[in-house]
Amino acid sequence: MSTTTPAPSSNDPLGYAFAVMGAILFSTKGIFIKLAYGHGVSTEMLLSLRMIVALPVYLIILATLLRREDNLRHLLTPRIVLASMAVGILGYYLSSYLDFIGLNFVTAQYERLVLFTYPFFVLLFGVWFFGDRMVWGVVPSMLVSYAGLLVIFGWNLAINPDGLVIGTLLVLGSAITFALYQHLAKRQMLVMGAGLFTCIGMSTAAVCAIAQNLILAGPVSYLTLEPEIWAYGLALGVLGTVLPSFLMNAGMARIGARATSSTAAFGPVVTIIIAVIVLSEPFTIFHAAGTGLVLLGSVLFTRAERRARKAFK
Repeated sequence: MSTTTPAPSSNDPLGYAFAVMGAILFSTKGIFIKLAYGHGVSTEMLLSLRMIVALPVYLIILATLLRREDNLRHLLTPRIVLASMAVGILGYYLSSYLDFIGLNFVTAQYERLVLFTYPFFVLLFGVWFFGDRMVWGVVPSMLVSYAGLLVIFGWNLAINPDGLVIGTLLVLGSAITFALYQHLAKRQMLVMGAGLFTCIGMSTAAVCAIAQNLILAGPVSYLTLEPEIWAYGLALGVLGTVLPSFLMNAGMARIGARATSSTAAFGPVVTIIIAVIVLSEPFTIFHAAGTGLVLLGSVLFTRAERRARKAFK
């Protein structure tokens, strides 16, 4: 009996629903991180707390999958497992670490908008490395979105320039590595399914994050944490990691990396609303104009891709 996942289809409503719900939940991550930073917690500690919460969930799900479906075990060859571990480290450890560090320097709103550019990198990597066709019609939409980022970048540069450039580069690095992860993850999921891949990749990333903090701060450091920080770690692990990772990967397996990336528009909107209400971050006319341009670019990007897909068929 074959266990491979069917090829993704861009017309799967359930796939889009999974991707949208995942994008919305992922958008809460920056809020919880900024709240935790307000208590003086280090980046490495917070990332490890997120993974301490998430790791048992993935291990339990992994054991359940292997116990219920014996035919999955033959997929776990050393080559497939190691490849899944490496992709998991790229997407769930390295990309997350860059993002967490970047949030030390930029607002949650701006961070989400910079991350929002990753669909453009998904397209470019697909063309450069994975044999996808270049859709030149999306170039204007990319320029519109980056113009929006420049508006907000310029406002921040005038008002609070400290750390802005390094923060932007770190979050942009997170977007780039996550875009590459999406292509590599899709290929692994076609072989072993979304659930099995997610468990292996996320568990590996969790071990890396926990080990990093143990090396830097030692096990005793966990005993000194305030209850509020543990609460933020719990929220990051469940709402910002476990649920959205399965939803995004399930959506990706059904509709593909490009279509999944096009649903990310919901993330910035939710982040902006929560950041203004909870974190009291400013939202000026410049933020409105920049956000509007970024979102408009995303809409134009999606439409151009859909037209291109129809033309290629």
